[in-house]
Amino acid sequence: MSTIISGQDRRMAEIAEKVEHGERLTLEDGVFLYESDDLPTIGQLANQVNLRKNGKKVYFVDNMSLYFTNVCEEHCAFCHFRRDEGQPGAYTLSPEEMFEYIDKHYHPGLQEFHITGGHNANVPFEYYLENIRALKKRYPNITIKAHTAAEIEFFSRLSGVSYKEVLQQLMDAGLGTMPGGGAEILSDRYRKKMHLVDKASTDQWLEIQRTAHKLGMKTHATMLFGSIETLQERIQHMIYLRELQDETGGFMVFIPNAVQPASGASLKRFVSATDNLKTIAISRLMLDNIQHIKAYFINLGTQLTQIALNFGASDAHGTIIQERISHAAGALSPEGLTRDELVFLIKGAGRIPVERDTFYNEIKVY
Repeated sequence: MSTIISGQDRRMAEIAEKVEHGERLTLEDGVFLYESDDLPTIGQLANQVNLRKNGKKVYFVDNMSLYFTNVCEEHCAFCHFRRDEGQPGAYTLSPEEMFEYIDKHYHPGLQEFHITGGHNANVPFEYYLENIRALKKRYPNITIKAHTAAEIEFFSRLSGVSYKEVLQQLMDAGLGTMPGGGAEILSDRYRKKMHLVDKASTDQWLEIQRTAHKLGMKTHATMLFGSIETLQERIQHMIYLRELQDETGGFMVFIPNAVQPASGASLKRFVSATDNLKTIAISRLMLDNIQHIKAYFINLGTQLTQIALNFGASDAHGTIIQERISHAAGALSPEGLTRDELVFLIKGAGRIPVERDTFYNEIKVY
């Protein structure tokens, strides 16, 4: 440890000592790390924790992103994906229309459908259930990862039944897990400022995740950073997740995603590489009870993703095929990568690529 903390002030040395002994970091520790300009030390500490948890293995999944509808009642300030009903570019697909897209891109080894979309109140809850049923019937061996906690809250209002009943009906239809979106920043101040007042609140998002975990579902958690939130709110967001994980153990992975500016915006509107790497590393240090931190190449780009794999990340996401939400907002990364490209990316970072299923069961070590 002496080589890591050499030349650092006493506070950094104290944090490094905590990391060395596996002690939990506080909100004040997390904010200090964000305010520090010592990125190499923060990265080394996070890398140390990740190697302790996962060795040099970096995981990825062969998955496909699907979007049944972009019609949405919400008006989130950061979203460039949504449309109003009848607006040019708005769509609401039937299962048969989705099958046509899937069959065009389907290939052996596909493990997961990753489904997110708008909160479309022009169709009943049964529409969403039928989509899951139809996918599961046609592709029974593919895990369905669908509908964020914010969507579950919307479905509860749409259908008039409880979160638990919504989740149970979706699970009975074939839902395997939920993506982590809709969390954005778990702060009521932030959610009001970003026009999320009609979206799941902090307490609702956490309660829906808690309910899913109690039903036996393992889920994902995200954070959308880089807009108006404070550093304290970022760390508190992580602490909320850590506390729920202490209670349920239901989160498999944490995915910190930077806000993407509107398409065509200048580069100065993008979150900096330093902030991206620092957030990956600090989340690894704060979230001591979540096994994996994901470096989402869609938001990071491929080269920064390689660096992130040495800053605490142990997951490089998946093949995706064609991502739309971040790219609607101006992401500069590829819309997807092949299995071979992901293996090359991970090996290029000096790590061991591991193809996994949705639940981190290993399929192949490269």
